[in-house]
Amino acid sequence: MVDSTLAQVGKNLSQAMRILEDGQRKLEAGTERRRFSRTSIPGPLQGDGQDVATVLHLVHNLIHEGEEEEDKPSQHRMQNVGEQGHMALLGHSLAAYISVLDRERLRKLTTRILSDTTLWLCRLFRYENGSAYFHEDDRDGLVKVCRLVINARYEEYASEGYAVLSSKQPVIYQSASGRPGLGQHLCSQLGLPLSSLCTVPCNTVFGSQHQMDVALLDKLIKEDKEAGKLPLLLIANAGTPGAGHTDKLGRLKDLCDQYSMWLHLEGVNLATLALGQATSAIMAANRSDSMTLTPGQWLGLPAVSAVTLYRHEDPALSLAAGLTSSQPVAKLRALPLWLSLQYLGHNGIVQKIKHATVLSQQLLQKLKTLASIKTSDVLETEISLAEALVMVEDELSSPVVLFKFSQEMSAASSGGSVEGYCAGEKEVLDTFNRWLGEQLLQLVPASGMDVVELEDEGTCVRFSPLLTAAVLGTQQGDVEDLVEKLSELVPVMSSTMCLRQDFREETHRHSPSLIYVEELSWPGLGAVRYEPQAEGIDESRRKQELEKINTELLKKLQELDTDIIFSTGPEFGTQENCIFVGMVTEDVDVSELVNTIATLGRDIEESGRLLENMTEVVRKGILEAELQLQKANEEKLMEEGVMRQLPLVGSVLNWFSPVQSSIKGRTFNLAAGSLDSTEVTYSTKAQTGRPSLQDTPTSSSKRLPGQRLFQRSGGAGFDSFSETSSIGQAEESAGEGSTTLSSSFRPPTPPPAPEENSQPASDVIQEKVPESSVQVNAQVEAEVETEEERQPEGQEVEQSER
Repeated sequence: MVDSTLAQVGKNLSQAMRILEDGQRKLEAGTERRRFSRTSIPGPLQGDGQDVATVLHLVHNLIHEGEEEEDKPSQHRMQNVGEQGHMALLGHSLAAYISVLDRERLRKLTTRILSDTTLWLCRLFRYENGSAYFHEDDRDGLVKVCRLVINARYEEYASEGYAVLSSKQPVIYQSASGRPGLGQHLCSQLGLPLSSLCTVPCNTVFGSQHQMDVALLDKLIKEDKEAGKLPLLLIANAGTPGAGHTDKLGRLKDLCDQYSMWLHLEGVNLATLALGQATSAIMAANRSDSMTLTPGQWLGLPAVSAVTLYRHEDPALSLAAGLTSSQPVAKLRALPLWLSLQYLGHNGIVQKIKHATVLSQQLLQKLKTLASIKTSDVLETEISLAEALVMVEDELSSPVVLFKFSQEMSAASSGGSVEGYCAGEKEVLDTFNRWLGEQLLQLVPASGMDVVELEDEGTCVRFSPLLTAAVLGTQQGDVEDLVEKLSELVPVMSSTMCLRQDFREETHRHSPSLIYVEELSWPGLGAVRYEPQAEGIDESRRKQELEKINTELLKKLQELDTDIIFSTGPEFGTQENCIFVGMVTEDVDVSELVNTIATLGRDIEESGRLLENMTEVVRKGILEAELQLQKANEEKLMEEGVMRQLPLVGSVLNWFSPVQSSIKGRTFNLAAGSLDSTEVTYSTKAQTGRPSLQDTPTSSSKRLPGQRLFQRSGGAGFDSFSETSSIGQAEESAGEGSTTLSSSFRPPTPPPAPEENSQPASDVIQEKVPESSVQVNAQVEAEVETEEERQPEGQEVEQSER
């Protein structure tokens, strides 16, 4: 017979999850309509209560606040909580319900839950005869363990407090590759000075670059003991936060036993203790005095507490340290995990952890096969494809794989040079690897790829399925997609890296009009700035011209029929008014690219100067036209007489005695800046001095059918990489005149021109200047002609050749 209240708790949870998940599906389908406006603004509590469904809809709207205005709401999609996740959520609801039971029944129930969970975890992770402490903050267990060790090593600590620490200062040792800020957090919570924290460097000559140097640790401990300090506790890693390396746990345990120190372990590799076959390096973890586990992350359980397993024989000291509690409610923290472990079972838990390790092995093997292949379609020399840097002690069972793109110095081909490449090489490689990780995550979201910064290796891409696979539902097919996208991205990165120096040199050849901008944080070919060559202008005017020309130049470049992405650069970049050129393939003609940029910039600058000159000419011409029109009106008055100017009398006189006016039309010549008569125009029925658009010289370079701009004939096209992603760093709003890159290297192809023989972009700009001049002439003519001078037929404006 199920308790009715207990059944109602489960029913309410199921209803709440169904409402939230249905709302998520509607939001993804675009059919959700907001029932509440401005829900993020706090308001007064309503007088009448609301039903459960209304409140849950409000919660749903708060969760997805603002997503409908974003371009990609799927990036903020909620975690896909399966039935196992529902069990964990149900545990939180049941904990609140159980807490209202009478004290005796509550004590028995919580004791059973805590005992079962502790026993299951100790057997799963091979930590016999251990106790468990459940905590929300995964650092809290270590804080309690440190208090336990202090109480055990300082006998008078319970009565004297921190005064006893002055006689022998305690020292806590941690690895340099450990979790950032962990030691400072311990000192803050324990009230210890930072001098009590000793950071042990990692190996620099032998072994992994991320393993604690045991010999140096031994030396540091001896020095501290000679200085009258008390070595208290050592924090070791079974999977460092960055690279996933495991310290030499066996040797560290022997060293701790020698100096009566406490050994505490943490790290993602502890999860592999649940497998049938664990490595010897990880098996040594069962000798430690305590370890912190995060089963919620490993198994995909939401809001499940972390667990610290420890061994200590004195329950009084454990109670004083806070590792155990006399309050039954505190023991209910284990309830969500207790339900989830029972739901999964031993086999289900092992299967999830094994699945994550299999994914790591699969990716590792694929990277090894790709590491020695030749990218013959792109480069002529052999290049390491995402040179797999497997920085783990045992490759066959590690759940963490690190790799990074590494451009070899001998990889220059197709005219690419590497002279001067070493300057800033590491920064450029870090930028490219950071871009690579972001692209892989965007292209294969289920992979859970992330980017880590390591001291020696620099920026690397990390695949840690134990932390992401259970949540994202990563499968082996996702790893296959990951490798496929990687094989597409790396050749593009290689060619871009080889051509960066050529781009710099070509830009210097066009100095001073083009300035090469050194931006090491840009994952692309490089950045340039067009400098106007105007003289005699102040600095503020020069900056305005610089911004105007480069903005227009960027717009013109983006309109070209090419696969290259042009943008305003990184969102938080330091350079302004620059043209940032994105990734390119090795068949790109860098010389033609830079020459086109310089030509377009020069044409834009000259067009701007011409329009400025036109403005001054038009202003003077209008003043002259006003004087001539005033003089013409006076002559008309003298010729026709005053009587003809009267409305009624003039009409009668003109009827009986028409007057042939001698005043002719005027046309404004922009080139000469003068007003001329229109007699020649009407006598020849055509305008003179206007150049034909068809006479505009065209570029001598010809392209083959289907060949993109800046692409060398016979080279490998960019089409094979059209599915890859563009640079996600350069996303700016369109209102500021910048560009937002699409999810593809290839920008949208512009519609074909109406003419069969299209002209290059530089010729198009040359043609636009006369057209704008004609428009200005038309406006000037409208001002010049008065109502009395307007002819019956439309008058055209003459324009001389520029």
